[in-house]
Amino acid sequence: MIAPRLIPTVLRQVLRHRTRTLLTAAGVAVAMFLFVTVQSLQQGVRAATEVTAADTTLIVYRENRFCPATSRLPEHYAERIARLPGVASVTPMKVVVNNCRASLDVVTFRGVPAEDVAPMAAKWRIVAGSLEEWHRRSDSALIGERMAERRRLRPGMSFDASGVTVSIAGIIASSEPQDQNVAYVHLPFLQQAAATGPGLGVVTQFNVRVDDPAHLREIAAQIDELFRHDQDPTTTRPEKAFVAQVGADVVEIVGFARYLGWGCLAAVLALVANAIVLGVQDRVKEHAVLQTLGFRGGLIARMIIAEGLVLGLLGGAAGTAMAAAFLAWGKFSLSTEGLSIHVSPDVRTSMIGLAIAAGVGVAAGLVPAAQAGRREIAQSFRAV
Repeated sequence: MIAPRLIPTVLRQVLRHRTRTLLTAAGVAVAMFLFVTVQSLQQGVRAATEVTAADTTLIVYRENRFCPATSRLPEHYAERIARLPGVASVTPMKVVVNNCRASLDVVTFRGVPAEDVAPMAAKWRIVAGSLEEWHRRSDSALIGERMAERRRLRPGMSFDASGVTVSIAGIIASSEPQDQNVAYVHLPFLQQAAATGPGLGVVTQFNVRVDDPAHLREIAAQIDELFRHDQDPTTTRPEKAFVAQVGADVVEIVGFARYLGWGCLAAVLALVANAIVLGVQDRVKEHAVLQTLGFRGGLIARMIIAEGLVLGLLGGAAGTAMAAAFLAWGKFSLSTEGLSIHVSPDVRTSMIGLAIAAGVGVAAGLVPAAQAGRREIAQSFRAV
């Protein structure tokens, strides 16, 4: 864009008015903080709701029910589902949450049979504690890493939520969004300990794993047809489609927040452009001197654009760094009806935010750069 030898000149021009530069960079940083935070939330929604070709899990729920407290299915349904062709495994699950509404601090208990934990643990990493301790005590829990960090829990401690008191046997890390903010407990224990519900023999849902992802929808239809005329009919969907349907309101709100992020970018563009225009107006005669010394109008224009780039990068780097630190510290999870959407910083989102900030800085400098590049020497010297 410009010769490396001119970079110190550009930096001196940026730092010449420190207050203006600081205020401009701070405005860019705030806007980029909001933009990266909103984009991270969008990324969490995509990770939790987008069905991929590798997904093999179906969720069997009570028809026309949404909150886990209202979905009640006979546990013996598992035997009939397991006999269907293409079904690899069936895990009956009792779900208890302390709050069915959307919240940033929801505790979700998932009761599962002890014999079904081993296949699930294959995709986990035990961060602390042990799986053996979970098998040893009927009131023990394996909790997700995110929940443990948010509530400062560790193995050996006990905690209470929704009237259920458990002892923490271990902390698990998993790439699955729904494993990061839950407490896995023994199914019979949760059926009896939960304050609501009919007790033993009734579960909230079945997690069904299929042999071939291509037959996911077909097997879902077969399951629903199997129980269509039973007292408790079912609705079966792929796991991520189930999350998208249950959290539809949250997904819609997050989608609306996207416009907030783009509005922040528009504000950044106006802010940086205003700062550059003021800077160019202050240096009209200086540009005339540069032209007298042999600097062509095109080179002066590129130097002004470079100023916008520097301002964008300064504010963008500060804003994305603050957003990443804030999200990493907060370990935020937006949960509704026992399902979680995690807000986590990632390098890709931060780099996109930084690139957009730089692009906005360049775009903001185009108009004042064009004006300065076309101005004649005599006209510049006559400017007040």
